[in-house]
Amino acid sequence: MAGRKLAPEARREVMRLRAQGLSYSQIVARCGVSHGAISAILRPLGGVIRRDMLSEGTGRRLSMAERVEIRVCLERGWSYRKIGAELGRAASTVCREVAAGGGRERYRPVACHERARQAARRPKPRKLADPALFAAVAERLRQLHSPQQVAAWLRGPDGASLGYVSHETIYQSIYVQGRGELRRELAACLRSGRAARRPQGRLETRGKIPGMVSVSERPAEAGDRAVPGHWEGDLILGAGGKSAIGTLVERSTRHVLLLHLPGRHDAASVEAAMTEQMMRLPEHLRRSLTWDQGSEMARHAQFTVATGIPVYFCDPHSPWQRGSNENTSGLLRQYFPKGTSLARYTREDLDAVAAQLNSRPRQTLGWHTPAQELQALIVATTA
Repeated sequence: MAGRKLAPEARREVMRLRAQGLSYSQIVARCGVSHGAISAILRPLGGVIRRDMLSEGTGRRLSMAERVEIRVCLERGWSYRKIGAELGRAASTVCREVAAGGGRERYRPVACHERARQAARRPKPRKLADPALFAAVAERLRQLHSPQQVAAWLRGPDGASLGYVSHETIYQSIYVQGRGELRRELAACLRSGRAARRPQGRLETRGKIPGMVSVSERPAEAGDRAVPGHWEGDLILGAGGKSAIGTLVERSTRHVLLLHLPGRHDAASVEAAMTEQMMRLPEHLRRSLTWDQGSEMARHAQFTVATGIPVYFCDPHSPWQRGSNENTSGLLRQYFPKGTSLARYTREDLDAVAAQLNSRPRQTLGWHTPAQELQALIVATTA
């Protein structure tokens, strides 16, 4: 009997039996169809079901039998939810599988199973294996471009001829695929300077600072950067945590102030340095300060009394809550590398670095500099 003349349920039964590993002769005996009819029924599945396919697909991965069952259920017009319930799989799993296979009308179980096998093969070839592409990426990293900037360059007209890799691929090539001196050299070009990614989900082990006010209670005007005078701060530490430089960044203008901490960087020293710097500013540029929950801010109440500036504290391990300061700290590491002593830098050195940062044009400021923006605010209020 020809495959096209079989009743739909008989055709589906032949598919199921073959997916379960039965031979053509066994299917003939069970269903009473010819070898030619079996071949005609199985042809739309997208290939020959080999015996090695039948043992694959357990747990997270779909098996050959499950993929054939998906095809059978699609022919019945079942919804993804109903097919998932039949297989004991999530409806989203079935939906993604069918979409990847070309949709309801074009889904071919054998072809999809073979594609999934190839995608799951390990190890994967290195994505930056092309010598020209790797050399171009490495050269940009040596120029202290971030992986995001390198990826953006590869999308542009100058780098498009080399091919494209994402910034995540560049990170992986350094952290996972890099080896020896080259890996250390390129990792040192990153702003973090790390040769391995820092694990996430760390537990908070520091003690609580008395009287902390959460950043969630900070005025809305600080969050949208519409009103100047709201600052973010933190410390960058030297080798062994024995030296430090304080950083203050104004949120609306991105203007940077650096705190000179030549000796200790305890709470008293940080409070004195911050008070000295902030009191040089006009009153309308002293509205609030956002800081991490570091012990150096234990005297935040005294700082507020001296300056009139309320202090708000970020949640633990949430650097995005003071993103301007985090970005600035990354820039500063190009001047003050990790693993070096920061005690050797004088106040004049810090002022020179701050001046250089404040004279950089910023896209977010319409290509004006932070110094220009801050000066405009000062002039506007004194005119």
